[in-house]
Amino acid sequence: MSEIFKTTFAGRDISLKAHYVAGQANGAVLVTYGETVVLVTAVSAREKREGGDFLPLTVDYQEMTFAAGKIPGGFFKREGRPNEREILISRMIDRSIRPLFPKGYFYETQLVATVLSLDNENDSDIAAMLGASAALEISDIPFKGPIAGARIGRIDGKLVCNPPASQYGQSDLDIFLSGRKIPAENGAAETVNLVMMEGGAREVDEDTIVEAIKLGLEQMGPVMALQDDIRKTIGKQKRELEKVEIDADLMNKVSELAEADFKAAYHTPEKLDRYAKLDQVKQKVREHEEELGPNAEAALEKLERNILREMIINEKKRIDGRGFKDIRKITCETGLLPRTHGSALFTRGETQALAVLTLGTSSDEQRLDYISGEELRSFILHYNFPPYSVGEVKGLRGPGRRETGHGALARRALIPVLPTPEEFPYTIRIVSEILSSNGSSSMATVCGGILCMMDGAVPVKDTVAGIAMGLLKEGDEVIVLSDILGDEDHAGDMDFKVCGTKNGVTAMQMDIKIDRLSEDVLRKALYQAKEGRLFIIDKIRESISQPREELSPYAPRITTMKVKPEKIRDVIGTGGKNIRQIISETGVNIDVEDDGTVTIASNDADAAARAIAMVKWLTEEAEIGKIYVGTVKKVVDFGAFVEILPGTEGLVHISQLAKERVNKVTDILNEGDKVAVKVLEIDKSGKIRLSRKEALNENVSKNRS
Repeated sequence: MSEIFKTTFAGRDISLKAHYVAGQANGAVLVTYGETVVLVTAVSAREKREGGDFLPLTVDYQEMTFAAGKIPGGFFKREGRPNEREILISRMIDRSIRPLFPKGYFYETQLVATVLSLDNENDSDIAAMLGASAALEISDIPFKGPIAGARIGRIDGKLVCNPPASQYGQSDLDIFLSGRKIPAENGAAETVNLVMMEGGAREVDEDTIVEAIKLGLEQMGPVMALQDDIRKTIGKQKRELEKVEIDADLMNKVSELAEADFKAAYHTPEKLDRYAKLDQVKQKVREHEEELGPNAEAALEKLERNILREMIINEKKRIDGRGFKDIRKITCETGLLPRTHGSALFTRGETQALAVLTLGTSSDEQRLDYISGEELRSFILHYNFPPYSVGEVKGLRGPGRRETGHGALARRALIPVLPTPEEFPYTIRIVSEILSSNGSSSMATVCGGILCMMDGAVPVKDTVAGIAMGLLKEGDEVIVLSDILGDEDHAGDMDFKVCGTKNGVTAMQMDIKIDRLSEDVLRKALYQAKEGRLFIIDKIRESISQPREELSPYAPRITTMKVKPEKIRDVIGTGGKNIRQIISETGVNIDVEDDGTVTIASNDADAAARAIAMVKWLTEEAEIGKIYVGTVKKVVDFGAFVEILPGTEGLVHISQLAKERVNKVTDILNEGDKVAVKVLEIDKSGKIRLSRKEALNENVSKNRS
């Protein structure tokens, strides 16, 4: 029998319905937020994956087009591979729940969140995050929840939790965060701890970010209590797990075999040399696996992590010898590729990104079809992570979820400094090729992205940089690391990336592995990130301080002009005849928008000028007193109809054909003749009166003068 559990979340009703559908899943919850409905199921295998040393977790968020009353496009008329939004929301849920499974839980687990109804006001990702937690809470799957997700915006200077989707355009802040309820323990009060955060902003200060996080966590209280209630009422008994016991004797044996060599390896600055030494140490221990027992691998991993943490916390040393706030050596180069529209190579330590700019027209815009509506993107950023960047041999396949997520973060960071379409009417595409990676290639992509745009003369409003930060907490001691290496990320308690200008934050991403992260620690981390970000910005500006003045000679030159919407048909012509003729005669690319904006792109300035003249001629309107050379379209007894502009005809009365009396129109004009005529009058109905006689008089006067 199904039960419904209700509460309010950020001032709106939200309900969870369990044991209603998907009865063969380990846990299934139907979440209703307004008229947005999301079904989330959780299933975990009964048999442990053999030889696994990680949690085989899959999270799939999917939007069914019927949820918005739509039929999918394409030949098959059914949902296909996940779009970018689905991938990013799947990643957010995954990053939020993955750290909350017990250590050593190696059972295949899958969560599927399916959007069944969407009202375009209440976020389906908020409902999906809550449903994922609730489905795990009521299941027999071990899980250290509950968690919840919230979106924070700032509208008219006021922070708002879960703003309606219709207000997103008014907000200068868009943060999605997830929090976990931490029960009261050891004298510490019950609290909600930040687990994951992802978002963008329009140059917002660090204090506002902290206040936004506080608001989001505070607002989660009711849905945390609701999950406690649902678990106590209908929750299943959790599975019994084999505990991974690493006793002192085992740790001592592993330490004797590996500790000294691990320490020596972690004093090796170069990544590949260090990894080779670490692999030798691990192989040495694995040769004694039979005598050490089944938990030797876990003990080895624990020892390795502890050695690196002790080195940083106790010895105050980092792997490459830097201080906690020091940034690795940075070099910035621009203009590497002669035929591209802009290029840059950003190198920070052993991390290196090649960013390449391509400029196009509005016809190159990316069209994204979501159930909430279509999105047109004139700024595209693609991130590629080839296997050679980490010294590996793998097949080259399409972008995975990681590539999509890193590209989305870098794109979000750069959007606030882009010029408006009126200032720069180009479609902008950046491709970031990671050539070498040892810590935060996504932040290298941000830096490379701004460099290649400035190299390509894109009039960006400011310089943007990104930095990856780490945090280690041991007891009361907290160490914040700037510009972390991959090893420091693995051994640390928090990984967060912050991007922005000198004026404020434009994008951020956080993943937190520890409980009870204080506001002071969070603020300290953000301000240390700001210090590092400003240092990197100065390094970028040493290479190129502002956008170049001239576009690459190989980039298209774009001219925009406006015509009256009713004249669009004249530009296009019957069956596209006119626009095809312009393209054929000039070789330009031409786009016409519904509002009358005509965009002409060409590498040839003369060809662009000819195309502009042709568009003007097609859309010109008759002016009283002006002389036109027109074509006689029809002859009647009382005069001739002359087309002076495309689709615009006027009448030359027989009395206006010549200075002398004309007995018959065909004595002067015949159909198809070219004739100079002057516009005498345009009446209220648009009828045009023309004169050949007046045009002749003006020509005579000009010749005499």
